[in-house]
Amino acid sequence: MTLAQALFAPRAVALVGASGDAAKNSARPLRFLKKHGYAGRIVPINASRSKVLGEPAFGSLAEAPGAIDHAFIMTPGDWVERAIDECGARGVPVATIFSDGFADAGPEGAARELGVRVLGPNSMGLIDVPGRVALTVNAVLEMDALPAGTTSFVSHSGTMLGTVLSRGAARGLGFAKLVSVGNESDIGTGELVELLAEDPGTKVILLFLETVRDDARLAAAARKAHAAGKPVVAYKLGRSRLGAALARSHTGALAGEDAALDAYFRDCGIVRVDMLETLIEIAPLLSGRTPPNLPRAARVAVVTTTGGGAASVVDRLGMFGIETVAPDSESPIIDLTMTATAERYTAALDDLLASPQCDGVLAVVGSSAQFHPQLAVDPIVRSKRNAKPLAVFLTPHAERSLALLAERGVAAFRTPEACADALAAYFAWRSPRTRAAAASAEWPPDLPRRGRLDERQALKLLASLGISVVAHAIAQPPGYAHAIPYPVAAKALSADILHKTEAGAVCLGIADRAELDRGIRAMLERVPASRAVLVQKMESGLAEAIVGYRDDPVVGPIALVGAGGTLAEIYKDYALRLAPVSEDEAEEMIAEVKGLATLRGYRALPRGDVRALAKAVAALSRLALIAGSPVAEAEINPLIVKREGVVAVDGLVAMKEQD
Repeated sequence: MTLAQALFAPRAVALVGASGDAAKNSARPLRFLKKHGYAGRIVPINASRSKVLGEPAFGSLAEAPGAIDHAFIMTPGDWVERAIDECGARGVPVATIFSDGFADAGPEGAARELGVRVLGPNSMGLIDVPGRVALTVNAVLEMDALPAGTTSFVSHSGTMLGTVLSRGAARGLGFAKLVSVGNESDIGTGELVELLAEDPGTKVILLFLETVRDDARLAAAARKAHAAGKPVVAYKLGRSRLGAALARSHTGALAGEDAALDAYFRDCGIVRVDMLETLIEIAPLLSGRTPPNLPRAARVAVVTTTGGGAASVVDRLGMFGIETVAPDSESPIIDLTMTATAERYTAALDDLLASPQCDGVLAVVGSSAQFHPQLAVDPIVRSKRNAKPLAVFLTPHAERSLALLAERGVAAFRTPEACADALAAYFAWRSPRTRAAAASAEWPPDLPRRGRLDERQALKLLASLGISVVAHAIAQPPGYAHAIPYPVAAKALSADILHKTEAGAVCLGIADRAELDRGIRAMLERVPASRAVLVQKMESGLAEAIVGYRDDPVVGPIALVGAGGTLAEIYKDYALRLAPVSEDEAEEMIAEVKGLATLRGYRALPRGDVRALAKAVAALSRLALIAGSPVAEAEINPLIVKREGVVAVDGLVAMKEQD
């Protein structure tokens, strides 16, 4: 029996710790399985009862007759390990653990050795709606009928199974398989996405994520789903959280946990949504479609019978940078309020869906959607559908109209915010990135692999990657002699001073020796721990860029480019990708940074060497290819961009903490 069969189509289910009190949580799986038509055998395990809710019960798994494919364990945490042992002895291939405490105890490896795969702990179970398997304690399963569909759902939160199922039902949206993964001690989100990619009953996969525990497996699973024509959509909690150790560099502060996840989702072709409502409603917008991979801002045409209702969505679309267009019209919205007939509405939609001037169509329906659903919806469902997305926003509360649209596979939304979020997520959707082969890099043998590098060492590392660095020399007391021609910059040489400008450890534009002596004396009074001084040639160019690298603890190495200088973190004008990146990908990143538009000849300004900047971004990202790379963060800020070439004038490199 395969894992998918044991999870979703078990021939016999053992309910370990099943209660005979119908009011208790541990009685729900038995009630729900019977209520929703499970056709297999149900085997309650209860040490003190011979019957549980009318079903013969057994004192232990060892006493239960026949083969068992799936055990649902609800015993207290102390008893879970014993239940797993019994599963192994009986040859039960899968155990779902509702109880807590198992992951902390760490016996998941022992479960594998026994041949038992584990879902959970802290899993509320799973549901296969078409297969009538309601193996869960979620109270929403008290509902009389479960809405069947082709959208499957994997969630860290067990409560969200009922939330998505019930809210979807209210919109006429059905589901195929829903799984609560809990703590992912064994079977995780990535493996479940792999199974759903192979599932003929699943067309869209939704994810409710608290974190990403196995980034490589989820990325591979998302690529597998893409190859199977199944979009994957993620809603991720914790957008406001930053990682614990992000203060070391501008790159760390900019490329925090959430920004890194954005880059990760884009890289592996996962659609990210901002709102829970969008996660529930977006599936029809994506089902059967492929990523648009737009190289420019999206253009959406709007047809409406309510100008105000349409404006509420258009305003939100504008916030996402989506342009509203109306071919052959001076108004950005085609408003049929005073002239609407079913025929004219359908014709307008057909024309727009066929027009090359827009990338998607939005239909906004007014009050008729509430009391005259057939009249309001018919013109939309009769339109000629094509690969271009069609979304509908209903301004009133109109459940029947939502259901009618859902029956025809048309994406419909209750709020302007969710509608705009869904369209923005669709147009931001990219095919999984195919990484080009890149030359490996090596760690210079004379550089330390622990702690932080001082700036001389950081510049040496950058040069080893092929990045042009500023001419520099170390000036030592007592004379601080150097061979760099004036004007120069002087910096205190210390790995402990991360941001030298803020610490008063930098003197710029030093014109001669006398000024250097005065500057060094004043600087060393401010930072007395440093005695050596790094003297650099003063450099100028057309723009300053920040180029960064960070080994993110959740998604791995990432590369960053942005508008540089001391205010980089305030402006937050940057582009991010998983590392390494190619030079062409680096150029795409640069094109996303507004502050670097001047380099592209904006308003006749002199053009900078964008290709040289791209080469530097790609070069720094190759830190990801160093075997056993010790680097946690690396940053060039600023990298001076000239008409020809670039030069790094400031480098920061921090190593990973050693165990």
